[in-house]
Amino acid sequence: MSALQTSVLVLNQNYEPLNVCNVKRAIVLLDHGKAEVIEESSALLRSFRAAFRIPSVIRMVYYIKRPRPQARLSRREVFARDNFACQYCGIKTSDLTLDHVTPRHQGGGHSWENLVAACRACNHRKAGRTPEQARMTLRSTPRRPRATLLGIFRRYLESHPGWQIFFPGAPHAS
Repeated sequence: MSALQTSVLVLNQNYEPLNVCNVKRAIVLLDHGKAEVIEESSALLRSFRAAFRIPSVIRMVYYIKRPRPQARLSRREVFARDNFACQYCGIKTSDLTLDHVTPRHQGGGHSWENLVAACRACNHRKAGRTPEQARMTLRSTPRRPRATLLGIFRRYLESHPGWQIFFPGAPHAS
């Protein structure tokens, strides 16, 4: 990976994580006076005339107002919301399927409120019926989970442990 493609954490003016950009975008924000460097990495970026440290964390000079992030509907996120357990029998397994509580052919949509994790046996037993028709009960009512900053940025924290201090509730590296 080129030095210009390295990830840089962008903080809002109040130090809340805003997004992750590449070094090239971070340098443009810094050069235009829109951001300031909070932390630098140990890597150097060299030009014909100078060498300087690549920023690791930058902070916006002005507050950026943005809508609250929403959790993305995906298979993995549904399994995580349901704690990787079948919502009918409660078994924890790595062999889970997605189940539409109200089947799509009966008017059920593909939404957070209509999708649950189910083991193969329960999904097969329920078939194309509602839980009531199959005489099965859900362990919890499916809801859209709240998106947390930690959840959104989790994949970056593994490769950038120094960023964890900007995420309340993140497991800190020792």
